[in-house]
Amino acid sequence: MAEELPKTTDFEVASVAERYGEEEEEEDIEEGGEEEEEEEEEEDVEDGEERLYTLQFEGGMNPLDFVENDASGALPYQQFERLEYEALAERKRKALKDRRGDISAKKSKQEDVFGASIDEIMELMELGLRRKSRKRKKRGRRKGSKKKLSPEVTKKLGDATLHYASGRYDEAIGLLREVVLLSPNLPDPYHTLGLIYNALGDRKKALNFYMIAAHLSPKDPSLWKLLVTRSIEHGNTGQVMYCLSKAITADPQDMSLRVDRALLYIKLGDYQKAAESYEQILGLNPENIEALTKAVEMHHKSGHVERAIKVLEDYIRDHPNIADLSVVNLLASIYMEINAYSKAIEQIEHAKSAYCTDEDLPLFLAVNAGICHVHLNNMEKAEAFFMCLQREKAEEQGNLITKVADSCMKLGYYESALKFYLMLEGAAGYDNVFLHLKVAQCYASKKETSKAISFFHKVLSTMEDDVDARVTLASLLVEEGKEDEAIMLLSPPKDPGATDNNTPMRSDPWWLDGRIRMKLAQIYHARGMLEAFVDAIFSCIHETLFIEHINQKVKIPRKLPRRVLFERVKVLDDHQADNVFRGFRPIATASDLLKAARAKRSLQKMAAVREERKAAALAAGLDWRSDDSDEEPLPKRRQPPLPKLLKDEEHIQLILNLCKALASLRRYWEALQIINNTLKLADNTFFVEKEGLRSLGAQIAYNTTDPNHGYDYVRHIVREHPYSLAAWNCYYKVVSRLENRLSKHAKLLHSSMRRAGHTDRNPPMNISENQQTMIQQHEAAVKEYLQAYRVQQDGPKVESRLSKHGKFLHNMRIQHTDCVPPMIIAGHQLSMISQHQAAAKEYLEAYKVQPDNPFINLCAGTALINLALGFRLQNKHQCVVQGLAFLYNCLRICPNSQEALYNIARAYQQVGLVTLAVMYYEKVLAIHQRDYPIPKLPNEDCSLPENPKPGYSDLHMEAAYNLHLIYKKSGAFDLARQVLKDYCTP
Repeated sequence: MAEELPKTTDFEVASVAERYGEEEEEEDIEEGGEEEEEEEEEEDVEDGEERLYTLQFEGGMNPLDFVENDASGALPYQQFERLEYEALAERKRKALKDRRGDISAKKSKQEDVFGASIDEIMELMELGLRRKSRKRKKRGRRKGSKKKLSPEVTKKLGDATLHYASGRYDEAIGLLREVVLLSPNLPDPYHTLGLIYNALGDRKKALNFYMIAAHLSPKDPSLWKLLVTRSIEHGNTGQVMYCLSKAITADPQDMSLRVDRALLYIKLGDYQKAAESYEQILGLNPENIEALTKAVEMHHKSGHVERAIKVLEDYIRDHPNIADLSVVNLLASIYMEINAYSKAIEQIEHAKSAYCTDEDLPLFLAVNAGICHVHLNNMEKAEAFFMCLQREKAEEQGNLITKVADSCMKLGYYESALKFYLMLEGAAGYDNVFLHLKVAQCYASKKETSKAISFFHKVLSTMEDDVDARVTLASLLVEEGKEDEAIMLLSPPKDPGATDNNTPMRSDPWWLDGRIRMKLAQIYHARGMLEAFVDAIFSCIHETLFIEHINQKVKIPRKLPRRVLFERVKVLDDHQADNVFRGFRPIATASDLLKAARAKRSLQKMAAVREERKAAALAAGLDWRSDDSDEEPLPKRRQPPLPKLLKDEEHIQLILNLCKALASLRRYWEALQIINNTLKLADNTFFVEKEGLRSLGAQIAYNTTDPNHGYDYVRHIVREHPYSLAAWNCYYKVVSRLENRLSKHAKLLHSSMRRAGHTDRNPPMNISENQQTMIQQHEAAVKEYLQAYRVQQDGPKVESRLSKHGKFLHNMRIQHTDCVPPMIIAGHQLSMISQHQAAAKEYLEAYKVQPDNPFINLCAGTALINLALGFRLQNKHQCVVQGLAFLYNCLRICPNSQEALYNIARAYQQVGLVTLAVMYYEKVLAIHQRDYPIPKLPNEDCSLPENPKPGYSDLHMEAAYNLHLIYKKSGAFDLARQVLKDYCTP
């Protein structure tokens, strides 16, 4: 980097005056000088060579506006950039126009060839040869091409220099400003102004004048280097890059400038441009190994591995006599990273034949060759290369030995890996804990469990917080049948505070880690210890499901906090109001620039809103307190104890086992919580496990007293299995409980109306007006009670469930017209509200589908008998006979069935034919009925215990009780007492 220019001395002042005097003498040039200059410039453009653009102030432009203020409304750098762009565009347009003119002239000459004579053709050929043989003119301006400085400008410039040398800065600034206005394209006054303002301590303005001087003399590298230094001091990254590029163009052979630019690209994270910069250095200095290495590293970081390989291959090809094996090793390492092991071996073998004919390969190349052979399954060749690794030099070769051992272990060659790991045991400078861990893993992979256990114990004696090692050791102990030892290993210590003195600080101790608790729970479940299993894993799974549910609701707000906006705007920090180049385009990616621009606009809007609020507060006479802190911190997603709980089949099975265990322990509410949360969060990948959870939820709803939360599960089971009687039984049991809860409300309302004295809509005529008023008031009170009941916690839920039940039942009957259970359920619901005629109709519809079903015959017969007991039916006897016919049909289908006989006896007792009822009750008592298994739901596991008392299918007690009622009513008390004693007492 260029240093700051020193203060001008008297000798320098004299030199400046002499230089300007010489310029005045040399500016007496011939008349055609300017035309020759233009021709030279045209030739330069035609040759396609790069030329430095020189800034020219034309058209009445005031150069001081670029420093003092922004008179045109545009940024200074934008004006410089626009001027440069327009000049280059005009030059290209002119060159293109001239080229088109030459082409048209050639075409016209070609068209005239056929009509020309031989002499004319030869003349044109000679003319072409003469034009081609013209000597190329020298590039650049002639010495006398500069415009002559006026004596006034020369005098003022010299006086200003003398004033600066004498320390009279104000007089010097005034004269130099006049010189700038008289001769704006002269770089010396700007440079002198920069020196003056630098002496005055105004580094910003000094930098601006240096910048203009550099643009007016772009071939002066010292000015650009000085600008690079000053830009670094001000922290203007974009300006640093711009000045570096200009300095490199002015002095292409300065390698330090190119290195600085490459380092700046690395700092900005643009590794691709950094690689290109190092390649340029390598092109200028092909022997620079450091530039080669850096270029390859930058290409590798930017993801262009193929380009990195090509750079190395080109270098090796172009330098066959340079035995730099580090380049070969770098190329081989890159090949190994992309799994091109054969090509890596080719490069190493080529290096050996070219550079190491009489000696062995260097150690690092030999190790890489052996690792390549390991990946190619050539263990014999690999062992030959690995023979250079010796136990005696393990301390010196430790990194290479570890590299070889890790490669062998990764590829499954555990015996070789153990050999190299054990070479490092006891070596100075190596941590035996991690070495023992790798040895233990190798023994575990080789199924040598006892040796693996011993090494894992060594690891945990030093690193007791290593959860992975602890879990692996517990698994090995379980394999050895040492479950108790594994449980002790995973259980928290008896004195947890004693371990905190020797271990680093942790957010949570190791025994609270989710993996530890999961492994401990698996051991408990395998041993059938359900309570311990639930205690070990329930809180962990419950917390994980809760956190995952919360994380789903966490959304990053679209409005970013101010601190994030300020971080993004830092990309645009090169824009400074008092800088002559404050229009620099920042060095960043397009996406970062777009984000920075949006963040800047957001901050401006926020500032405007804050000003409006401030003005409104002050206008209202309130105190205004500005708060520049962030509105609210960004929400963060919490890390659950088991991150893979809903993404792994093993974890889903663990949840299912937990719910089954909770149900077995009759902790139904906790089981339903786990099931609900799991089904809400789990995706569609674990279909079988989700069906098992729903089936378990249906079983829990079947067994609990509050089935409200399990209704959705039983409905899902029925929808999936519409012809399963067990599914419909479970569904109707849940729905019946919901209906019973609502029926209690209906009974309460009916009893209230009865206590009012009348249940009809209109009161009877013989009631007085006062009594009518009392009844109306009571009815209003009952209505209010009904409204209050409905707004209770369970009232709306029950009603909504029942409405869903009605719609669901209707849809199932439409979708499955031959499905009998919905018909029977509809009949049951009608029977519950004493609509026996409609119920009988539903049962008869089911009878048409399945006439030999004993249960349908029982339901139809019961409905007809209940209908006959009403008051509105005229042919009651016929209806009773029809009902008994269905009951006898049930007995025909199931001969000698205790249940069929009991139903007939109960029907006779209901209609008053007690003699026949006694006969059939005695037949029931004479038959012994064995127990039948309770039907299971689809996907139901038998893990839920069903332990009904023996004889739950026998009807002896029911028949004996009804029989004793008949005996008691007829006056045979002794006989009734004997029946109860024989069948109803334990």
